[in-house]
Amino acid sequence: MTRSADWIAHHAAVRPDKAATIDQGTGTVTTYAELADRVARLAAALAHDFGITEGARVAVLANNDGRFFEVEFACWRLGAVMVPLNWRLTQPELEFIVGDCGPTVIVCDHDFVEMSTALAAACHVPHVIDWEGGSGDVADYEEVLAAADPTTAPTTETSHDTLLTIMYTSGTTGRPKGAMITQGMTLWNAINSVSYFELGPNMVNLVVLPLFHTGGLNCFANPALHWGGTNVVMRSFDPAVALENLTSAEVGITHTLCVPANFLFMSQVPAFADATFPTLQVAGVGGSPTPVPLLQTWAAKGFGLQQGFGMTETSPLVLAQTAASAAAKVGSAGQPAMHVEVRIVTEDGREADVDEMGELWVRGPNVTPGYWNRPDATAETITDGWLHTGDAARVDADGHYYIVDRWKDMYISGGENVYPAEIESAIYELNADPDAPAIVECAIIGVPDEKWVEVGRAIVVRADTPAGAALDEATIINHCRERLARFKVPQSVVFIDEIPHNATGKVLKRVLRDTHGG
Repeated sequence: MTRSADWIAHHAAVRPDKAATIDQGTGTVTTYAELADRVARLAAALAHDFGITEGARVAVLANNDGRFFEVEFACWRLGAVMVPLNWRLTQPELEFIVGDCGPTVIVCDHDFVEMSTALAAACHVPHVIDWEGGSGDVADYEEVLAAADPTTAPTTETSHDTLLTIMYTSGTTGRPKGAMITQGMTLWNAINSVSYFELGPNMVNLVVLPLFHTGGLNCFANPALHWGGTNVVMRSFDPAVALENLTSAEVGITHTLCVPANFLFMSQVPAFADATFPTLQVAGVGGSPTPVPLLQTWAAKGFGLQQGFGMTETSPLVLAQTAASAAAKVGSAGQPAMHVEVRIVTEDGREADVDEMGELWVRGPNVTPGYWNRPDATAETITDGWLHTGDAARVDADGHYYIVDRWKDMYISGGENVYPAEIESAIYELNADPDAPAIVECAIIGVPDEKWVEVGRAIVVRADTPAGAALDEATIINHCRERLARFKVPQSVVFIDEIPHNATGKVLKRVLRDTHGG
C-alpha cells in the first residue's frame, strides 16, 4: 500500500502566497496557505459536526467555484468520497444518482439549494450545506468553516487505492454508472499529463468545463494543484468571456482544455477574427472527435489545438499530442501517456493491424477499479485489467492513434461501417470563410432504410449569414459526394435551430435519433 501525499499542505509550505484558485464568479483569490487552512477547517467540520468518516460520501451540486477543491481535498484528507453532481439533470435523474451513492452531506450553491433540499428529503440525506448562506435545516458553508478548529481535523492514512470521487457517466445511452476514481488515479493523471502539456508551478489554467465532469476537474485543474499552479475558474462557459480570458495578457492563461464545441463557439465570436493569445502555451481539446476544419481554423490563428483522448474511467488521460505532433498529425488523438498501455482489438478478438479499425482498450494505474454498486457493469467493461473504451480507433505506422468514433454512433450501410465523425468533418468544410460560416454545427445519425438497412442523415444548424441562408440539402449532399465514398454520403438533411448537448458539450446523438431518426 502506497500512502498518498497531501498536495495542498505541501504547497502551503513551499509556496504559501501563490494563488491556488482565482474564482471569476465570486472574485475570490485563494492562496495555497489559505486553501490549506480552509481544507483543514472543512475536514474538521465534516468529521466532527456532520459525521463524515472514511468512505462516507459528500455530494456537490453547484456551478463551478473554487470551493469545489476545498470539498475535494477535505475528502482526500478524511478518506471520504466526493460525488460531483451534474446540475443539468432533472430531479428524478439526480434522485437516482443520490440514491445510488448514498451521501451523508450535499454541498450546494444557492442556485441549487431548493433542489438539494428536495433531494435530501427524497433520498434521506441528513445534511445540506449552502455555499452562499444557510437557513433552517441548511447550514451556511462559511459559518461552518469559521466555527471549525483546523487543528482538530483528522488525518486518515489514505493510500493510492483510497476512493476519492465517484463520477457518474453522462448517461447518453441509459442509466448513469458511477465510475470510482481513486487518489492514485488522480495522481497518475497529473503525472501522465506533464510530458504532453508542459505542466508546472508557473501554469495558469482556465477552468472552462464543468467541475462535475472529469474534463473540468482533471484537465487540467487537479494537475495544476498537484504541480503548484493556479486555476482561474469560470462559473460556467460563455464563449465570448472564455475567448477574452485566453487573449488577455493580464489574466495570463497558459493552459486550458475544452471540448470541440467550446472551441467552435469561440471561433464564431466576432472578436476571434483579430484575436491573439499572448500567454497561452497549451490548448487541449478532447471529449469527442474534433473536425479537421475546426483544427485548421485555430491553426490559422497560429495556435494548434493539441488533441487528446480520455474517459471518466481513466481519470482521464490516455492519449495526447505534443505541440509538434498536433501540427504533423492533424486529426490524431496522439500517443499513449507514459504510464498507460493501449491496444486495439478487432470484433473477432485479435490485435488490429496498422490502420485497421478496432476497439481501443486501456490498462494502467489510471484505470478505474470499477463502477459503484455495479459489479455486472464492471465485469462487462474490464477484462484482466483492460478497460474496453467503446471507441472505434486505429493506429498508424508511426504509432499515432486516431479515435474514429464511438462504436454506438457507428451505423452500417450496405454492409459497410460508417463513422459519423468523418462525414461531419467533411460537411464543416463548407465553412470556407471562417468570418462568414454557413454552418454553426452539424451531426450525422443513421436512419432506417429498406434497401441499405441504414443510411446517413445530416442534422444541421445554419449560420445566420448569407452563406447559411443559401445552404440547402442538395448543396450539402453534393458536397459530400465530391469528398466521400458513396456509402458514406448522407441521403437526407434536416435543418434545426439547435443541436442538443449534454453538460460537457457532447452531442446527444440518442436525442437526435429519437427526434429525427424516423
